[in-house]
Amino acid sequence: MRLSRVDLNLFIVFDTIYNVRNLTRTAEILSITQPAVSNALSRLRKTFDDQLFVRTPKAMVPTPVADNIAVQVREALQLLNLSIQEGNHFSPGTSDKVFRLSMNDLPEALLLPALEEKLQASAPGLGIQSHYHSRKEFPDALASGTLDLAIDVPLLNDPQLCHQPLFTDEYVCMVRNDHPLVGEELTLETYLALGHILVSSRPSGVGQVDAAVNNLGLARKIKLRVKHYMVAPLVALRTDLALTVPSRLARQYDARILKLPFDMPPLEWHLYWHKSADLDQANRWFREQLLK
Repeated sequence: MRLSRVDLNLFIVFDTIYNVRNLTRTAEILSITQPAVSNALSRLRKTFDDQLFVRTPKAMVPTPVADNIAVQVREALQLLNLSIQEGNHFSPGTSDKVFRLSMNDLPEALLLPALEEKLQASAPGLGIQSHYHSRKEFPDALASGTLDLAIDVPLLNDPQLCHQPLFTDEYVCMVRNDHPLVGEELTLETYLALGHILVSSRPSGVGQVDAAVNNLGLARKIKLRVKHYMVAPLVALRTDLALTVPSRLARQYDARILKLPFDMPPLEWHLYWHKSADLDQANRWFREQLLK
């Protein structure tokens, strides 16, 4: 087999199938049709004279041949990508590149207003697309290049991803200024007597705040559960419900902000990007803007 006779795009398909073990998901990541993925796999099988992936009820399982070449294919793709990136010159002042980010509505609210203000002054042609990908999804999206950066809590350990702390914030309790039960200080007894708002993307289960309270053998009274951070302060400002959130969010509102009467680990956010984009001039510049 000669390399000149092989379509190098096939190796991108191979690498993605190997990572996600699913043809439909591969098509979504690469933004191509599933028949195109199947066709590429068929061509790869002919090239290597091997099945490469065997379909099972749960996943596409790699054959020993696929396992043997996977590391070399990934390294070769990264080397090619790096060669292209090092040759690129990025001029933010004249670029019209659109950076694709993954984050939920909390870092969006805390980061994007100041970031967009900065970009309009120094790089007016740049665009941003923010769309949340779960912790299971964004590593594949970063690997395929459909995402440039992701912002999430530091719970992911993937050797193909680079990450750096973005910011740390303490939790506080936020109530309306004229709250009838809360004074200038908040006792544990008063905190537990309040009704609370819980922000969680999941339909059930406790969050980090409740875990800290439960460790004391106690429990909060959850009166409202919402999916998004930005609606919760609006409810707290118009009701007697209390909201426990990072201080950077709470201080955006005209509200009474109080220190929690129990120990609570701070909230940490990390910035993630794929190793193949580590030296990319545009990616590096944008990371610097977020980290300033």
